[in-house]
Amino acid sequence: MSHNTVPLSAVLILAFAARIVGAEAMGVTEGILRCGPCADEAKVPERFRLRAEDVPYRLRSIPGVSERYEVSTLTFPSPMKTVSAINNMVQCEYYSPRIAGKRPAVIVLHVLGGDLELSRMFCHALARQDIASLFLIMPWYGPRRDPQLPNRIVSGSPTETIAGMTQAVLDIRRATNWLAARPEVDTKRVGLLGISFGGITGALAMAAEPRLTSGCLYLAGGDVGRIAWDSPEFDHIRPRLIEQGYTQKKLSEELQPIDPITYAAELRGRRVLMLNGRHDDIIPPACSESLRAAFGPGEIVWYAGNHYTATWGVLDVMLRAQRFFK
Repeated sequence: MSHNTVPLSAVLILAFAARIVGAEAMGVTEGILRCGPCADEAKVPERFRLRAEDVPYRLRSIPGVSERYEVSTLTFPSPMKTVSAINNMVQCEYYSPRIAGKRPAVIVLHVLGGDLELSRMFCHALARQDIASLFLIMPWYGPRRDPQLPNRIVSGSPTETIAGMTQAVLDIRRATNWLAARPEVDTKRVGLLGISFGGITGALAMAAEPRLTSGCLYLAGGDVGRIAWDSPEFDHIRPRLIEQGYTQKKLSEELQPIDPITYAAELRGRRVLMLNGRHDDIIPPACSESLRAAFGPGEIVWYAGNHYTATWGVLDVMLRAQRFFK
């Protein structure tokens, strides 16, 4: 080897360093997160348990959104692998207030129809009150929806629905792990806000993730078998279920592994705020009451209207959410 030749190892080190410096210059941070079981993992239902592993993540800053808080995109691999590489990469948006010291943090989940803008509105509202928020896009939605596949998180197949919901909970658990490792986050005040289907999934995730200390569930409920059977949102799915021999009773029994009521006792002792429509035709009030009763004493606020007209009170909901997590 010539004295003028640089060793390959040195070249690799320099190249890696250059990549990191270049990435940071572009507002990109790449890191490794040590993920895995929490201190109370033994209490977590086996379906939702995490194994210890080092997980790469990528945080990319989006400049110019607000002077009060920074917005970044966050990606990391899902703990659960599906047939789609696109779906297997979790996509999030992180809204981090530009203040010194620790702050509360909230994971925000979207609706069944895939309207992501409403969730972003909540993230902005929370960040304006110096509450960090992490908007997590659930499996088979938005940038995670594979154009080559028909898969959806809720489908005419209860088996596929159980798999999709399980992946969503595992993704939320890994996101909680990421938030808990952030130096700016108060680990004793990590919560969750879910809207409609996001509220149902959020209640399930809270039962499976002891590090989530509080939850605001907007237009959500339990007894998912009844919701799936009676709700007009699932009129296109019900005939296929009937053809397969399903009744409401059979469907409810089969969906128990992803029904938040199944595990709701784990929420007792944690702060939960429910915000529901008095005449909700998608999430029947009885299903909301069933969930509240299952996790014990908790506040439930009723808004006039059905599942959609109740959203006219969304500004009041945002104010309540800000106060609740603050």
